[in-house]
Amino acid sequence: MFKTIKNDLPASIVVFFVALPLCLGIALASGAPLFSGLIAGIIGGIVVGSLSGSKIGVSGPAAGLAAIVLTAIGTLGGFQNFLLAVVLGGLIQLIFGLLKAGIIGYYFPSSVIKGMLTGIGIIIILKQIPYFFGLDKNPEGDFAFLQLDGENTFTELLKAINALISGNFDKGATLIALVALGILLLWSNVLSKKGKFFEVIQGPLVAVVVGIIFYVLTKSNDALALQSSHLVSVPVPENFDSFIGQFSFPNFSAITNPEIWVVAFTIALVASLETLLCVEATDKLDPHKNVTPTNRELLAQGTGNIISGLIGGLPITQVIVRSSANIQSGGRSKASAVIHGFFLLISVILIPKLLNMIPLSVLAAVLFIVGFKLAKPSLFKKMYELGWKQWVPFTITVLGIVFTDLLVGIGMGLAVGIVVILIKSYQNSHFLHIEDKSNGKHKIKMTLAEEVTFFNKGAILKELDSLPRDTYLELDVRKTRYLDNDIIEILDDFAIKAKERHIDIQLVSERGTVENPESFIEFFRLRPKTA
Repeated sequence: MFKTIKNDLPASIVVFFVALPLCLGIALASGAPLFSGLIAGIIGGIVVGSLSGSKIGVSGPAAGLAAIVLTAIGTLGGFQNFLLAVVLGGLIQLIFGLLKAGIIGYYFPSSVIKGMLTGIGIIIILKQIPYFFGLDKNPEGDFAFLQLDGENTFTELLKAINALISGNFDKGATLIALVALGILLLWSNVLSKKGKFFEVIQGPLVAVVVGIIFYVLTKSNDALALQSSHLVSVPVPENFDSFIGQFSFPNFSAITNPEIWVVAFTIALVASLETLLCVEATDKLDPHKNVTPTNRELLAQGTGNIISGLIGGLPITQVIVRSSANIQSGGRSKASAVIHGFFLLISVILIPKLLNMIPLSVLAAVLFIVGFKLAKPSLFKKMYELGWKQWVPFTITVLGIVFTDLLVGIGMGLAVGIVVILIKSYQNSHFLHIEDKSNGKHKIKMTLAEEVTFFNKGAILKELDSLPRDTYLELDVRKTRYLDNDIIEILDDFAIKAKERHIDIQLVSERGTVENPESFIEFFRLRPKTA
């Protein structure tokens, strides 16, 4: 795991800076204690990172679960009762893993996964624009279209544009954000190619250090001083006892409450689905094309959620924002995820006051780069060139994620993808070859595809019904390995109609040739599903 430490250590620092505000923001958006988000980030890095089979995936609290957590804390009667649901959700995830449910992750079309990555990239950029200009009223990590502050993604963006036009934006936050963005672009496009030093010391680390220096130097400058609302806000304990006091524990006496179990199953289902989607996406992004064992991932996530719930943390999933930041920063093994977890733990204990000097606008600049690399314009062109069967599910997924949320967008893209598959299946069920008249009859050869199911009923029925009278039909099933009973019944019914329309049928199969078979059902009776 530590053979690639020269790549993983710099990547872990970038992931740490990306994860820190998201852990806090997701906790705030969830109506949970801020420290619960940090616990989930620490457990997601150290525990899940160690147990996972993913080399580049990073886990932590997920924005997609924020609405569920917010509602559950209220309906279950308190945070301790909710923590019990998190523990039980982790146990259910372990069962999913043991039942090999991870295979579900392989059934999402590539166009939908690419649409998910692009949609998340666009959301990151749109959501970070207000933070970039110091107009950060909505909690960091709230990626849903309808925001907690009553705005939506685009009304918030319009407010930011109006503030810029009228000059009512934070000058200090904007200035340091522009400086940070310049550092990041210079580092990635120029300096990183100049020597190993610039590869080991990552641009985001330099940007954050410059941001802290800017905050310290401008404290007494009324025009540029950063308010506390524009800075990271990590809980600062007065002593060790107050630090320990931030941990919460589940109320096991509520285990008989059926509502607890409903929430637990919901958490397990949504967290597992988000994780499997993220696994599929990160494996596609991985330049080394490692394949993550999905069932092992469910076991790792379940273990992480059990531990997180036991000590007061939010639910955990593998998270695409952190994972993509890890990949973009050159992470090669799970060490980067684990080390980022230790960075979170050590910094929260030892230097919380220093963390609280980091401007959110600087971290917004870091996330801008992450978002742009996920949603490159060239990808839109590439998907369009692949044809409508790839372009339509891709576009619907992107729009669904931007205008609703992650799971709804994925569901919309998947539904369109299934329709595309049905259309392709309809079109590819058979092949026709029409020859000249022979003995006064049109000769038509129909070759059935390798697999013909009830999806193909309409296409085949339409073709058979459109055959003219006095036709000679050669039906070739030699290459067909699966023939659905529904199709066999259609052929059997057609055999009766064929006599009335003076259509002769020659059935060609691996078992020989039959002229005008009396019953297709009888012919396929010994091998009903194969030709």
